[in-house]
Amino acid sequence: MRPARANCSSRRIVWILLFTVAALVALPMAASPPRKSSKEELLVLPGEIGRSGGRLVVALRSEPKTLNPLTSVDIPSREVIGTMQADLVHINRATQLTEPALAKSWKISPDGLRYTLVLRRGLKFSDGYPLDADDVLFTFRVYLDEKVHASQRPFLIIDGKPISLRKVDAQTLVFQLAKPYAVEERLFDGLAILPRHLLEKPYEEGKIAQLGALTTPPNQWAGLGPFRLKEYVAGQRLVLERNPFYWKTDTKGNRLPYLDELVFLFVPNADAQVLRFQSGETDVISSTGAENFSVLSRDKKDYTMVDAGPGLEYNFLFFNLNDLGEKTSADLLQKQKWFREVKFRQAVSVAIDREAIVRLVYQGRGAPLWGLVTPGDRRWQDEKLPHPPRSLERARALFKEAGFSWTTASNGESTLLDSTGKPVEFSIITQSSSAERSKMAALMQDDLKQLGIRVQLVQLESRSLADRVTQTKEYDACVLGVFSSDADPNADVDVWLSSGRLHLWNPSQTHPATPWEAEIDRLFNAQMYARTFEERKKLYDRMQEILWDNQPMIFLASPDILTGARKSVGNFRPAVLQPYVLWNVEQLYLENDAVNASR
Repeated sequence: MRPARANCSSRRIVWILLFTVAALVALPMAASPPRKSSKEELLVLPGEIGRSGGRLVVALRSEPKTLNPLTSVDIPSREVIGTMQADLVHINRATQLTEPALAKSWKISPDGLRYTLVLRRGLKFSDGYPLDADDVLFTFRVYLDEKVHASQRPFLIIDGKPISLRKVDAQTLVFQLAKPYAVEERLFDGLAILPRHLLEKPYEEGKIAQLGALTTPPNQWAGLGPFRLKEYVAGQRLVLERNPFYWKTDTKGNRLPYLDELVFLFVPNADAQVLRFQSGETDVISSTGAENFSVLSRDKKDYTMVDAGPGLEYNFLFFNLNDLGEKTSADLLQKQKWFREVKFRQAVSVAIDREAIVRLVYQGRGAPLWGLVTPGDRRWQDEKLPHPPRSLERARALFKEAGFSWTTASNGESTLLDSTGKPVEFSIITQSSSAERSKMAALMQDDLKQLGIRVQLVQLESRSLADRVTQTKEYDACVLGVFSSDADPNADVDVWLSSGRLHLWNPSQTHPATPWEAEIDRLFNAQMYARTFEERKKLYDRMQEILWDNQPMIFLASPDILTGARKSVGNFRPAVLQPYVLWNVEQLYLENDAVNASR
């Protein structure tokens, strides 16, 4: 059984290291859109009235892998796709509340099993082709098709059964759930509605997952977001243009978005992004590191830096607890005996100086963590969860209880030994492109050296690290971070269920490997279907306490969301949910001088 997850693709945990490479082919030419006289039912957005025109330039750390919502897993792809696609019901990233989107209204039956959604009339895809209920039927057919391997499918399975839907009329659909779902309409956020007129034929030919290359001709790709594809220059930039058929307006009736173009520059590292921002080559900077934020804050002239506060990212250390059998080296199997000892993991946890990580890695712009819920998600924090200070004395006691001892060399340096007399040493792999996680690992290396443990640090390119953790399982320990773009616990289903592909210490288990993982499965499933917040909170608190007791992930720290924008950018309101600065991209605008300069 694999239940659905709330918020689907946009709220899916965004593991920063997962990348896929799809075989990409061109789409067939689109047919001319039929004419419809139905009046448009547009969505009016409140807020400051902006000015039309100009281009906004944003930096991405790497090129998007795809424009296809079915196969996207990397952050650059998701950020671009988010500006080109739209969902039925949307979670406002500022208020964290649901609001109408392509569906102008919805109704949930008293038993919580049926959702009736009514689409806006007269809406069109970015190629001018009309949207109706058949596009929604097609979209969910594709998401739920096992042969497509859509990343959305696992999150549309509730109590072991896929969501079903039927069309009532051209604007009305009824979704049927197998069991009442705790997050209700949040379920529909982030599910991009696909253009049936473009994708039905490739789907029937079994090619739909191969589509969405950046080289796709602009007239052969369409969405319902504020922007559409204009130009791609390999290794340099991706240019989107204003969607003239977008279905939102401001309070004066001006059709959104305000911007003529949205340009994504491919800038490979954080320091280079800062230089581009300082020189005026880019207009906004999203989620920069604390060190660069301090530099920019001191040097600001024509831009504003904003600390949006605690986010939902949590960083952690985990050990390799996979069942590797005889496929791996005797050395790793020996180390796994240490890693599987809960007192070993507890000792490592209590030896880590989390306060130092926040101070030295984030320059104080962050928070230490002892559990998975960050300070940015106060509603779900377990107030009973312990927050013990660092204690080498407590760590030594735990190691002794687990059968470890120490020997002292002639130079006075001590070494931790296991029960067979083997020195305790292991490696920690980190992402070479993440200076912050590399610093965390270096600080932990020093912390554990004080207990006689030798730790080696190994930096790997993102794709290589992902392959080690999810495929070959050839690693000792790893430092990673998880992002979630919704505060609801169900966003983390793929991490906490033992069957989840992001259950990182031992992913995709057929059956829970330990009794405590089985109990976490039970608690997480129960809270997914509980009908009240109080019931869910009690179950989720208990789950957090089991994680604390067993320490499969040793939680470290969470950074603040640090952003900036040129003073010429209007309606800049960064949020702590992803995407931090582009969540309201349809309302961003440039002042007159900036508009003229960008033309």
